[in-house]
Amino acid sequence: MQFLQTRAASTFLTNNDHHLHLVDASQPALNRQSTVDNNEISQPNKLNGSVADFQNLHRELLLGHKRGLLFGVKPELKRVMEQRRGKLHKEEELARLGPSDLETELRKRQQKLKEYELEEMKQRENQERIPEFIRVKDNLRRTHTSDQ
Repeated sequence: MQFLQTRAASTFLTNNDHHLHLVDASQPALNRQSTVDNNEISQPNKLNGSVADFQNLHRELLLGHKRGLLFGVKPELKRVMEQRRGKLHKEEELARLGPSDLETELRKRQQKLKEYELEEMKQRENQERIPEFIRVKDNLRRTHTSDQ
């Protein structure tokens, strides 16, 4: 408290261009437009705008942010580049972590299905290579044995 009193006796505040400045009274006043005595402190002038105005502005900004009405909307190119970076980051992370149990099981099933399809294609090719009269003969044998 004593420091403030001694400091207050030698300094005062000026209000230039809506900014408060602390000026030492012991130094010569060059561009001061104040007519304040060196022994007393001038009261700082109230700045334009009140606390309520700033609170209302802050509330409005928060509501706009919650609704997604951002004032600084990013350009489309920047947004697309950030999306690509995000996708690449996710892919790198997934590659680093390795496949999950479900993914490995699905890959095994997919590989089995491919093997079955290849076997069926080979059987069809083999059937097509066999002359037609032999195929007809085999079909007749099957029907003949199933009838009996």
